[in-house]
Amino acid sequence: MPTEVREVTTDEGWDEAVPILRQLWSHVDDAFVRGWREEDDYRLFGLYESGGTDDPDDSGPAGDTLVAVAGVSVQRVLHHERHLWVHDFVVDKSRREEGYGTELLDWLDEWARDRNCENLALACWDGNDAGREFYESRGLEVWGQVMEREL
Repeated sequence: MPTEVREVTTDEGWDEAVPILRQLWSHVDDAFVRGWREEDDYRLFGLYESGGTDDPDDSGPAGDTLVAVAGVSVQRVLHHERHLWVHDFVVDKSRREEGYGTELLDWLDEWARDRNCENLALACWDGNDAGREFYESRGLEVWGQVMEREL
């Protein structure tokens, strides 16, 4: 079925996106996830699968199914100058292994290039072997390690 990436900006869109985001962020509540909407540079994009009708007048999003989401921001840091940082990247667990992750990641590449980004970067949970394998199969390379301390 045809797909389309759209920015998630409405309350209804966030209502659909939060359960998918919480598949990654299972340790926080819905309010925490919804709070990202208020962050200055955070943008959420959704990959929607068309409802599949053959009606040429049915061009709206009604009947579309959200199958994957990506939360991003354009950032500048010393080691990557201008890059697209992918905060969240989640394909709905019932739709994995269907090519949606690749499609959304490819779309993010183009979106970032259009904004003069030099790199696309993200962090992958330690132990998320399936995620790491997917990212590496799509050409992402391990660049370094994230060092942190709780405050």
